[in-house]
Amino acid sequence: MTGFFISEDLLQSENAARRSVLDEDFAALSRALARRGIDSETLTRSVMAFGVAIPTWGVGTGGTRFARFPGPGEPRHLFDKLEDCATIHRLSRATPTLSPHFPWDTTSDYAALRDVAAGYGLAFDAVNSNTFQDQPNQAHSYKFGSLSHVDGAVRAQAIAHNIDCITIGRQLGSEALTVWIADGSNFAGQSNLTQAFDRYLESMAEIYAALPGDWRVFLEHKLYEPAFYSTVVSDWGTSLAAAQELGPKAQCLVDLGHHAPNVNIEQIVARLIRFGKLGGFHFNDSKYGDDDLDAGSIEPFRLFLVFNELIDAELRGAKNFAPAYMLDQSHNVTDPIESLLQSAIELQRAYAQALIVDRAGLAVAQAANDALGAHLELKRAFTTDVSPILAMARLRAGGAIAPIETYRASNYRKHKTSERPPVAGTSAGIV
Repeated sequence: MTGFFISEDLLQSENAARRSVLDEDFAALSRALARRGIDSETLTRSVMAFGVAIPTWGVGTGGTRFARFPGPGEPRHLFDKLEDCATIHRLSRATPTLSPHFPWDTTSDYAALRDVAAGYGLAFDAVNSNTFQDQPNQAHSYKFGSLSHVDGAVRAQAIAHNIDCITIGRQLGSEALTVWIADGSNFAGQSNLTQAFDRYLESMAEIYAALPGDWRVFLEHKLYEPAFYSTVVSDWGTSLAAAQELGPKAQCLVDLGHHAPNVNIEQIVARLIRFGKLGGFHFNDSKYGDDDLDAGSIEPFRLFLVFNELIDAELRGAKNFAPAYMLDQSHNVTDPIESLLQSAIELQRAYAQALIVDRAGLAVAQAANDALGAHLELKRAFTTDVSPILAMARLRAGGAIAPIETYRASNYRKHKTSERPPVAGTSAGIV
């Protein structure tokens, strides 16, 4: 880092102050898990191996369609974002990869960018294209769509942008492209619903043809917004149909906030796994719609149930099962670094809890049509406080026993506020 960074001395001091309590809690939990036939050391190693990508835009302050209130010391450019992402990983040891967004993260030397990230111990996950905003000096507007636009010139521009993202991604070491489009309509009759989807498939076929042999493309659906009458890729069924038509390198990406209220997301996950088309996740949480709240902050049981399906698929060796995990959140009223730290911890928590489900006991209850017994098997895992396992995993990996407390003790945000005077037009955060 070019400026302030959290020193190893501070990290060790903060850990030392908490080590004896952690050892006691870890030993107590280990004994409790052993009585259930679960080895705490194996579980800890599994948690240490778990990772989720940080979206580069996530370290900036978010907003709503009404306003955005910039936060102190937020990133001014891509290399500031790398510093913040590196800080998150240094403390959590759970976020080893970045997911960049173009053109927000455009730079002149991607090889140099990759080297800087590697110096922080970071690599690049899926790259994200952007055809839902008009950029300065853009030849054609996306106001009425992009990959499904009625005008072939607009579609060609959107296709070219996605192919450019693939080219950039190859330089960064990425192996996937995520495509989300805002295309849709606000009035009945505004768009021919069938023709719009056909144009999308034709455009995606050109993008698909440009994928390197070892790449995947993730198709992201969203029920509504910014389109409020119809959205071209509105649900998992549409996404699945498109992925099946495009070919084996096309898979579906599930954003937990992109569904109708009260939809059974874990069942959607199970269906996509069944057909070998689950590409990955954008993890967040919601109360009403695409709220982009911190993962696990509203519906922790739902998050656990999603991971329950993922662990089930992993244990039975489901075909084409290699989901990519990324956080996708908008931090409007919190320090983004703190929110991303806590969200990474909540994903690890749900992952660890899903790992300790008694699969044999669950199968027996299901086979006997013991509805409550099966439910209680899941609840026993969900209500187990695995915090000592998570903390021990962080400590052994070189991170912080208490990431947020250590972050606050460092005064990182205060230092970055001094180093980073506000600038207009920052690409940090999302609205």
